[in-house]
Amino acid sequence: MNKTLKQGAVGGIVSILLLAAGTCPDASQETSALSLDNLELKLELYRHEKLAAVKQQAQEQLAPFASDGCSGGLSIGWNFLADHIDQVQEIHGDLPPWESCCISHDRAYHTAGPKTSGAEDSFAARRAADEQLRQCVLETGIERAPELSAEYGISVEETQRIYTVIGALMYRAVRLGGVPCSGLPWRWGYGWPECQ
Repeated sequence: MNKTLKQGAVGGIVSILLLAAGTCPDASQETSALSLDNLELKLELYRHEKLAAVKQQAQEQLAPFASDGCSGGLSIGWNFLADHIDQVQEIHGDLPPWESCCISHDRAYHTAGPKTSGAEDSFAARRAADEQLRQCVLETGIERAPELSAEYGISVEETQRIYTVIGALMYRAVRLGGVPCSGLPWRWGYGWPECQ
């Protein structure tokens, strides 16, 4: 792929990501985020109560830790692309550059906080784990920005913005798909038996 075509493709991807994540925060977005946080709490709290009940039963034990890397097929899909597109492999590797962020996130999701934590503490711990995932992705972007800037011919700032958007999209995905007691293999508290 020639440099001009590569830059055009990256520019298009950047534009789509920026639009998708709405990266121009204003007061109404901050109010919407706060409202969304409150809505999440109301919709999710009863699931945390069910998880707390499972964790506090004397016979329930935490399963050994296991991770699929970045859930939802992200690691698998990345590996597929790396196997089929040499440039992905050469520049980014076999797995997403933020794979270690996902594994750390999985560790938090596996245990779902202390065994004795109540529903509100569990909710807060989940939100904190999701925020740590977002920050870790952003830090990965900051570390990789000079290299990617040179490779793709875009500014360091634009590279960091791309990672900001990736982190924001991943945050929203885990907020939506990671609720406890969902039966999903990547749910909050997946190391504990499924809620009844």
